[in-house]
Amino acid sequence: MPKSLYARALIIIIAPIVILQSVLVFVFMERHWNTVTRRLSAAVTNDIAYVIDLLEVYPREDDQRRILRVARENLQLNIALLPSSPLPPPAPKPFFTLLDQTLSNEISIKIGKPFWVDTVGRSKLVEIRIQLDDKVVQFFARRSQTYASNSHIFLFWMVGTAMVLLVIAILFMRNQIRPIQRLANAAEDFGKGRDHPNFKPSGATEVRRASHAFLKMRGRIQRQIEQRTTMLAGVSHDLRTILTRFKLQLALMEGQTGIKEMQQDVDDMQTMLEGYLAFARGDSDEPSADINLSALFDDLVRHANMQGKKVIRHFMGEIIIQVRPVAFRRGLENLWTNAIQYANMLELSARQQNGWITIIIDDDGPGIPEEERENVFRPFFRLDEARNLNSDHKGTGLGLAIALDIARTHGGDIKLNDSPLGGLRVILRVPA
Repeated sequence: MPKSLYARALIIIIAPIVILQSVLVFVFMERHWNTVTRRLSAAVTNDIAYVIDLLEVYPREDDQRRILRVARENLQLNIALLPSSPLPPPAPKPFFTLLDQTLSNEISIKIGKPFWVDTVGRSKLVEIRIQLDDKVVQFFARRSQTYASNSHIFLFWMVGTAMVLLVIAILFMRNQIRPIQRLANAAEDFGKGRDHPNFKPSGATEVRRASHAFLKMRGRIQRQIEQRTTMLAGVSHDLRTILTRFKLQLALMEGQTGIKEMQQDVDDMQTMLEGYLAFARGDSDEPSADINLSALFDDLVRHANMQGKKVIRHFMGEIIIQVRPVAFRRGLENLWTNAIQYANMLELSARQQNGWITIIIDDDGPGIPEEERENVFRPFFRLDEARNLNSDHKGTGLGLAIALDIARTHGGDIKLNDSPLGGLRVILRVPA
């Protein structure tokens, strides 16, 4: 079965029509056409037998001419008397031999003399030759006299009406499926953070109910996001104010013992606070826009080069893609920064194909054990054994979690694998 609802609905409509018409054609061909052909062939055979009996009863030439004229005028049979000679060999049989078989059976039963029938040669005529004692009688009858010639009319009307009904069904079905497709597109765009302002409920009652439910759900989610953003903005302002006071007080206490350590603690608190707020806030309300991927890659490579890292870069596809620029940049920078911290050799490659952008980051670092690759995306998870070998690498454990959240809000995902360089391979794939 096809996977789309439109194709399945068409099959539900077309299959009964095809089955019904196949049964009707079989019944018509088997019963009506066979019966009518047999009766017409029997009638023509009776006329031929009658003419042969008259020719044998009245052997005079004048009488036979009158018989041939009467048969031509009243029986619609063209008759010619041929000298006695062997009958031609049997003509090749057509693929559909119902007429040939029926007519031959009738002649064998009712006339009982050697005969030859040609139902193939002339398109509108049937030729029949009967072997008599001293001559051969040649008959030409119209093909419509010997079999049911109205079959094509039945088939034409059957196929024609079926095609008309099929076109109407396709048009109506397309109009019924279109609201479902619009609803699916609106839900998909909303899941990817794209605007779909022109969506309105339409279609059947059930589709309208689903559309109204989707609009209500979208409104609730948007209100929750706005409330969360407002709350986090207030929290961020209050906490930053307190941290600013701490910094100011520490600056006034310059030179006292332990001030440097306290300043470092305040800086760490601010870094952690920024990470927590960035993770909790997200960028789901950011509109989509075009971003120059080549320029973004230049910034990433420049950042790595400033830290003494060697970078190999590959890119294939369109340079301009449509994503949420700030969120996409933050997610990619988190992945890139994580690779820079633990590796010396990096490879950055991208490929755009079939509406998807795939970005691969390879490094030669220590890598991540396969059993821990799902856990590293959990918020606040720190993998000390593998990637955190250097105590200078401080973080909140939210970088990969934020990157994964951004990828999924775009409708994509992030996968981790072994890198050909010996370290970790990060695969970011989002629709673009």
